[in-house]
Amino acid sequence: MKDFLCVLGMVFIIEGLPYFVFPEKLKIYLIKMTTLPDSVLRFLGISAMIAGLILLYFGRH
Repeated sequence: MKDFLCVLGMVFIIEGLPYFVFPEKLKIYLIKMTTLPDSVLRFLGISAMIAGLILLYFGRH
């Protein structure tokens, strides 16, 4: 179970990075998200990364 939480945490971190770092470029590929402001995409990205870090923490302890 620990390994599963670690992997899931890493997925959240990796999946959240593009939303936080490249919100403008991501809009090109995700047409439905073009109506969302960049701040919302950044918030979603940082939230996913924080959730991933929390899962990694609980998976490792």
